[in-house]
Amino acid sequence: MARVVIVSNRVPIPGQRGPRPGGLTVALGNALKGDGLWFGWSGDISASADTTVRRTESNGITYATIDLSQEDYNRFYVGFANSTLWPLLHFRLGLIDFKRDDLDGYFLVNRTLAAALVGELRPDDQVWIHDYHLIPLGAELRKLGVRNRLGFFLHVPFVPASLFVALPQGQTLLRACLAYDVIGFQTDEHQRDFLDAVKQMLGVEPNQNGFLETADCLSRSIANPAGIDARAFAAMASKAERSSDTRRLISSLVGRALAIGVDRLDYSKGLPNRFTAFGKLLQDFPEHQQNVSYLQIAAKSREDVSEYQSLRRELDRKAGNINGRYAEFDWVPLRYMTRPVSRSSIAGFFRKARIGLVTPLRDGMNLVAKEFVAAQDHNDPGVLILSRFAGAAEEMEEALIVNPYDPDEISYAMHQALIMSGEERQDRMERLRARVFTSTAEAYCRRFLTLLAAAPSRLNQSASKHNLA
Repeated sequence: MARVVIVSNRVPIPGQRGPRPGGLTVALGNALKGDGLWFGWSGDISASADTTVRRTESNGITYATIDLSQEDYNRFYVGFANSTLWPLLHFRLGLIDFKRDDLDGYFLVNRTLAAALVGELRPDDQVWIHDYHLIPLGAELRKLGVRNRLGFFLHVPFVPASLFVALPQGQTLLRACLAYDVIGFQTDEHQRDFLDAVKQMLGVEPNQNGFLETADCLSRSIANPAGIDARAFAAMASKAERSSDTRRLISSLVGRALAIGVDRLDYSKGLPNRFTAFGKLLQDFPEHQQNVSYLQIAAKSREDVSEYQSLRRELDRKAGNINGRYAEFDWVPLRYMTRPVSRSSIAGFFRKARIGLVTPLRDGMNLVAKEFVAAQDHNDPGVLILSRFAGAAEEMEEALIVNPYDPDEISYAMHQALIMSGEERQDRMERLRARVFTSTAEAYCRRFLTLLAAAPSRLNQSASKHNLA
């Protein structure tokens, strides 16, 4: 059986201290069973470029990493990946800070990673590469003679061609995608936008099944929404309901309803509008004053990017204004924290919440929405308020779907959630849970890897590509 090789920007080395695993890490853990390899950047910055591969073994999985130099980190990660690609792919052209040196650094790091990975590969490995940091990695591996089946999955949104054309060297990145045998997206919309960009910018016409054929290769695009291990998260939430952290939180509420948001501190998450919406709830529906508390957990990220520093200052100000206006000596309306909280504690908090707020301005999927649903108690569930621009909205129409740019709409949805009958909450949540427990992380990994295994080998693809429909 072919070994699965996962490649991602960061590698979750077992036992390593640092941020808790995110949704991507948890989802991909389902792809590596027994003999597998997870390869990428260690997260460490060395004094000079050091491409030595370091390996850690755990439960049959090899975790292999290399360090980056400070210059590589600044250009590849802070620069092109997070100051150009991230805002572009989240529809924020005005926040793009493009520098040609950063673009060069982005391609250089991908070449460096490819050169280090080649020595780790076996001839029959299936290589699954993840996210916007590593778009050119497949093309760099092909240049080095790799003929393994290569898959790529974009976890963030893709944008329409009219926006993608603004990216300098955008054609080069699109052409690099054709090095992959399977190219995956979270939603049908993201896949359609990608295929349209390829058609308009490269002149490659996709067929009706999402195949892209050129003179020397055949690539297949798919929509394949990521999921979670819903059963495991539900069990964690049930157990955490009795934990000391959850008991402390519930005790501090003194019978008040809990609204909760859990996000990275990122401008794509719509947090300023969410804070404004909560203030409007207290202003426009005063019956909820002293009857609801909003807990926002927003763990800091990318603190060396200036836009994130500005966001934190804005949220500090908004939180202070709301609490200054509405707080009582025994009630703080908005509890806002930027340090990370354990996944198990969050699961317990979700289970006790009346409202789950997931209102990004744009998101590829947003697994927090699915975790909130999985955590709910069937007898007394909460209500999910979900942005129409999160990929999860395609699957979760029973949530209260809102436009995240309209604080009044979010505010009214919060009011609806607080007055909603138990019967309606149960009905909505039952249907949401059925979907979350079906569209799981295991199903996501299995479908992608099955399609990747079925792709014709690049060694004989020219002879077989016309046989695919």
